[in-house]
Order: sequence, then structure tokens, then C-alpha cells
Amino acid sequence: MKYDIFFSISQTPVNGTIPSEREMYANFFEQVVAADELGYGTAWIAESHLSSEVQKGNKRPVIPHWKGEVGLNTDFLQLSHQIFKRTKRIETGAAVMNILCMGGPIAHAERVGTFLTLHGMDPEEARRINVGFAAGRFDFMNEASGIVPRNAWEAACGRVLKNKIFDEAGEIFCRLLRGETLCSDDISVRTVSRSDFRSDEDWDKVCTAYGSSPSSIELPRRWEFEKLKIVPSDFRRDLLSLIIGSHSPATQDAVNQYMPVKVFNLSITQPEVIEATHERMSRTFHPDGGAWEREHMPRTTFVFLNEEDGLDPAERSTRAHAEAREALGEYWKALQGTLDPEKVEKAATNALIGNAEEIAAQMIERFHPDDRLMLWFDFFNHDSARVVRNMEKFMSRVAPLVAEHVTS
Repeated sequence: MKYDIFFSISQTPVNGTIPSEREMYANFFEQVVAADELGYGTAWIAESHLSSEVQKGNKRPVIPHWKGEVGLNTDFLQLSHQIFKRTKRIETGAAVMNILCMGGPIAHAERVGTFLTLHGMDPEEARRINVGFAAGRFDFMNEASGIVPRNAWEAACGRVLKNKIFDEAGEIFCRLLRGETLCSDDISVRTVSRSDFRSDEDWDKVCTAYGSSPSSIELPRRWEFEKLKIVPSDFRRDLLSLIIGSHSPATQDAVNQYMPVKVFNLSITQPEVIEATHERMSRTFHPDGGAWEREHMPRTTFVFLNEEDGLDPAERSTRAHAEAREALGEYWKALQGTLDPEKVEKAATNALIGNAEEIAAQMIERFHPDDRLMLWFDFFNHDSARVVRNMEKFMSRVAPLVAEHVTS
């Protein structure tokens, strides 16, 4: 089993206190240096854009009850330079880079190429950047970059439109990173049809706004451009790993026509979906990436570990569960304005909670020995010293128990 670590850099109130931006980044660097020393493989970092606090005052607030900022990291690549300066072994991962906003797929491909050129100047450099890319969770970030419906029928498409725009962006992004020279006419045409929608009613709304009822409707391209190629172009592609943040099998398969692209997944995803994804990707993963491995699909999971000194195992377990309920409860109140015990309980069922022995048992039960886990220790927790202790106790007490089971 491979152990990575996830960092949210989420500036939210905990116990009535919100750390400053400087304190948030100081905590992050303390933790990522510790993660490097403890042997975690990749530091996955959430990326977000624009103030969610300010957006609460707009006409369509997406998270009106959230206090503070969802995330402070707006530039994974700049942050990666800082991480590599401070550490020796750990790799970095974007979780995730939104390639629709802040310039779109062409700009993001060129930024990645520039980073890899600078990062790879040392021929001995072996640490990769793992670029997770997606369409972004909150639409207000995309809207600020002009990613909006252009007419009534596109508006009627709802979330389907965003998925189609991401399909187009993903193709452009991957083909440019591969080194191609492209114009927009080289990019596949996207269409919408009844099969893209959940119900006849949803599709009928699109056709009504369109003014007729064709079997499919062609989407005008979102990005129109003459032939171009990103520069620099002779960068170290061996230092790049791509991971797509999409649950669409068709989208996952499509980008693998161009480059090896791995897949994000969440620990809350149903086991049958996870296994089906592994089976399909073993057939569709781009051959330049070699054989598909389970570790190519990193899985995020909350960790509420209590191995504090001076407590017996039962008390550690009790306190870990109390800490989990409090953090998950605050999360759901921030998202919805109210505490939803059912959702808290569901999230807790999928988290890793307890003392070292309990968490090891949960991992053995839920995960395959070859899985890669993105362990989330800093969830609604600004006590950096405690976060670091939990990271250390996981590696010194939990990981050996799991390894012992695997090898026995």
C-alpha cells in the first residue's frame, strides 16, 4: 500500500479561531517538510480560486454558510517550487488544477511546460509533479473566466455543458503537453443528445430552447485558435504524471488516446465502481504509461487518529470518534448551514477513525494491498503540531500493522 498525504490549506474557523494566511502557509510548510521526512510519497494539494467569503454576498452564492476561505492555494506550480526547495524526496500533486478557469487549457499547458523546463534543468532531478486536472467544483470560479452558457439552449444543458467543455479542454491540454502543433479545427467536435441527460424532461428542455428536436446538437467550440504550439516544448516529460478528476468513463478513456492519464477516485465511491474502473483502465490506459496499476488511482480518505501519550487504547478510540464527529459536523454546517447527523454518520463510516489498531483494521478491510491512499490529516484542524504527530503516529504505528497483515 502506498501512502500519500492531502493538504487542503483551507482557512476555516476551528473553535472560533481563523488563522491568518501567513499562519496557514507556515503550518502547511511545517507539515509538508514532516511528510517528506516521514516517507509519504506525494503531497497532494488542493487548488482553489477567488474568495469564497466574498462570493457569499453575490446573487447566487454557492456555499453561503461557509466561513473563511475554501482554499488559499491558487497556483500549484509556484507552490511546488517552494516545496522542492524545502524537501528531499516527496513529490507534489495538484488536487486539482482547474483547466477551464484562469486562462483555460492552453495557458495551463504552457505553464506546466515552463515549470518542467525549470524543474528539469538538473539532469539528476527525479521528482515528478502529479498534475491532477478537472473542471472545478464551484462554477463562480469558471464564470469569472467567461465559462458561461452562450445561448438559451446551452443554459438548458445545465451540468452537461460543463462536462462537454471539460472534454474539449482535456483534449487540448493533453495534446499540447504531448508536443503537438494544433489549431481549433483539429479538436474533436462535441455534441449533446438524449443519452447525456438523466430524463426525457431534461432533454426536452434543451430541444425547446434550441427550437427543434434533432437526435443530437453540435456544440460550437469553446476555444477558437489558429495553429499554435506551447513553448518551452523540449521539457522533461518523464517528470510529469497526469491524473484526471472526472467520474466519466468516456472522458477518462478519451484523454488516454493522447497521453497516459491516471484517474482520481474518492474513498466514498462504491467498491463496484472502483473495481470496474480498474478493469476498464487496464484496457484503455495509454501504452506509453506501461501496464495499469492500482496505485494509478489515488483515493482520498479522512484520517482521525488518536495515539496521544498518556491515554489507554479505549480512551484514544473514544477521543478520535469525538474529534471526527466534531470536524465532520462543522464541515456539513459550513456547506449547508445546519448539522445533518445522517451525513455526518455516512462520512464517518467512510473515514479512518480510532486508535492505531482500529485504523489498521479498517484499512485492511476496505482497501486493496496495492492501493494508493491520499491521507487527509488537516481536515478542520489548525493545530499543526497535532497534525504532525498524527502523521508520525500513522507511519510508526498504523503502517507497520497493515504491512504485517499483508506479508503474513
